[in-house]
Amino acid sequence: MVTTRFRTVASTALAVSVLLITASMALSQSPTTSSSNSRTIASGQKMKVKGVVVRRDADTFIIRDANGVDTTVRLSDTTSVKSNGGFLRSGTNYAQTNILRGLNLEVEGRGGSSGELLADKVRFSENDMRVARSVESRAAPLEERASNTETKLSQVEENAQRLSGQLDELAAVANTAKGGAKAAQETAEAAVAGVNETNERISALDDYVPQTTTAVNFKVNSAALTPDAKAKLDEIATRALNTKGYVIEVAGYTDSTGGIQKNRILSQNRADAVIRYLVENHQIPLRRVVTPYGYGKTNPVADNTTREGREQNRRVEIKLLVNKGLTQPAPSIKTTGAE
Repeated sequence: MVTTRFRTVASTALAVSVLLITASMALSQSPTTSSSNSRTIASGQKMKVKGVVVRRDADTFIIRDANGVDTTVRLSDTTSVKSNGGFLRSGTNYAQTNILRGLNLEVEGRGGSSGELLADKVRFSENDMRVARSVESRAAPLEERASNTETKLSQVEENAQRLSGQLDELAAVANTAKGGAKAAQETAEAAVAGVNETNERISALDDYVPQTTTAVNFKVNSAALTPDAKAKLDEIATRALNTKGYVIEVAGYTDSTGGIQKNRILSQNRADAVIRYLVENHQIPLRRVVTPYGYGKTNPVADNTTREGREQNRRVEIKLLVNKGLTQPAPSIKTTGAE
């Protein structure tokens, strides 16, 4: 009877693992990157393309037009990225990191040697940018969680198989040893606890917890990184690259001086400067970064009526978030000898 209970627990663990692995594979599939048509542009050919960004990499992105044709666009240091200007206004300059999946834009450039479009100008509306930011802030963490879940569930399946073998061995020992019934019962309870711990870890794979939080400060009306700020970013980048299942959250702020719109733009530029430094100097993948956002003069951490307080409020906050399921200890089974 004890052996039957052991086998039931092991089968339950394996069934849970298989179901969650299947769900993870379904989540990790990305419908935005599949296309039956792909455009090849002749080298040097001038072209203007309108569409929606369906994939974003470090130096390239893919834009899909209204006919479902995909075009690979390559960015360079000379690429102009701006919003469309209104009457008698020029658009706002944006960092290339603001080109997000879901952004409706227009690209103008020439064909490259590999058939891609070498972008000279990228233009979009402010409304489309706000929509794309909202979509990306939700999609990027979910994709990261799905990838981490798939990897972790493979490990859970292996652990469940090992647990199954251990339970069979323990059942045989319990049946042949004097007083084996009591020892088997205790082992069974430990096995159930181990399976419960495994289930808890699986449930925690959708949750992220802050591991490190730091802030870098800026001079008045400046988005340039100081040597002290770069040193702090070097430290958090080193921690991130040595951590599994991490994402980085970046939020920019200003002090209370200046207008609302000016402060929003300045705080966004500060957040973009931090992201650019992490990507260019430490090769932090963009998929690991939650979309940077400028909050302007909101959420002050100090009194804006003093010079020292304003210095503290001119900041960018960087949070290193780690998957909660990976920080919990692996489940173990404690065995007891027969009495």
